[in-house]
Amino acid sequence: MSPARLTRDDRDLLLALLDLPTAGPLEDDGAPRLWEAQRTYAAAAREIGFDVVHHAAAEPVDLVGAPVPLAVRRAVENDPDFFAVQSSLVLALGPELPQADTVMFNVHLDTVAGSEPVDFDGRRFTGRGAIDAKGPAVALLAGVRAALHSAPGLASGTRVLIQAVSGEEGGAMGVFGTRPLIRRGWYGRINLFCEPTGMRLLPRSTASMTACVRVDGDDAIDDRPAAGHNATVLLGHLAQWLATRLPGHTDGGQVCVAGLHTGHLHNRVYGTGRLLLNCSYADTASGDALATRLEAEVAAALREFREAYGTHRDLARTAADAAAITRVEWHKRGLPALPPPDDPWATQLLERQGALARWPDDEPAFTCDALWMAGLPGAHTAVLGPGDLDRNHAHAAGEYADLTDLEAFAEAVSGILVRFAARHHAATGGTHQ
Repeated sequence: MSPARLTRDDRDLLLALLDLPTAGPLEDDGAPRLWEAQRTYAAAAREIGFDVVHHAAAEPVDLVGAPVPLAVRRAVENDPDFFAVQSSLVLALGPELPQADTVMFNVHLDTVAGSEPVDFDGRRFTGRGAIDAKGPAVALLAGVRAALHSAPGLASGTRVLIQAVSGEEGGAMGVFGTRPLIRRGWYGRINLFCEPTGMRLLPRSTASMTACVRVDGDDAIDDRPAAGHNATVLLGHLAQWLATRLPGHTDGGQVCVAGLHTGHLHNRVYGTGRLLLNCSYADTASGDALATRLEAEVAAALREFREAYGTHRDLARTAADAAAITRVEWHKRGLPALPPPDDPWATQLLERQGALARWPDDEPAFTCDALWMAGLPGAHTAVLGPGDLDRNHAHAAGEYADLTDLEAFAEAVSGILVRFAARHHAATGGTHQ
């Protein structure tokens, strides 16, 4: 097989993409340059034979029937240009073929907010999106190019699709990026979502839901703290309670007790506040059970607070009214989760002869746009990518991608495509799986 290496042009492409700010409006107030980034990416893809089959922004109709996160609903209502600056791109290589003869790769070109210095020192790329996921996007093209060199007839019997999407970050959950593309049928027999997995195949994806515990009470002056409702103390109690009790009921998911906000000043008692929790789950039943448990634990914590502080000098009013001024508001709920597959043929093709290791069954998965592939017949889906979300500082200062890791991913892409093109039909009497 031809080695999958990033050429000088590939490196220049990645640096150009890293230079373009592509954080969407859910992440950043600035105007993202996603259209420009996708046009730049498409131009490079054309050099190896890809055609643009779709390049457009989503429309409100694309949200119909979807469990749309509250942040997206509010943004659509408040910003008439919300969709216009967040396009998604589909590239196709090879003739139009059935799903059974198609491999799809999904990679997001939007990033989280925050500018990072862009650099390449000969072995390491730095910049926002280096690992999540502009670096993998460029390595993906290098992998396809290497596969075409190794199997010159590949494109005649295999269709390769690349989705380069917006709306993966910012809590959008792919609802206006990946989901509309899947609904239009742009997916294949094998579907790989390019996210950092340490080059381990992750054939499942959790979904997540976001709960906001709201306290809506009365403020008070600092000289009379007993006169109001102390949302800071009440939400602090709820945060501790949920952090220690809820994780035991996740059944394969995770609980993140996240932001707590009441106010910034020292000379008042804040009567209103918000506590955010993000909870992942491996299947719908587990998600429903966890949501029910969360609401029950909030009620139990409120009862405990009333009993503990009912006679407290400064907190008695808060304790007496705790249940009346506190409620759970769901900002995100009802997303599908991608369950583990029952697809020996696809699993064997991807893992053949130890080509790729599988993500351990006992290690928790994470949430990404692959969840929108749940329930689609004849479609095997996995998450695969270079680097590690933590180690490579994705979503944090100092994000980087090593050239060796990107080239390892390109090699994996090439191998998958070559194996898929050479697939045997014996298992079905000569027809494609």
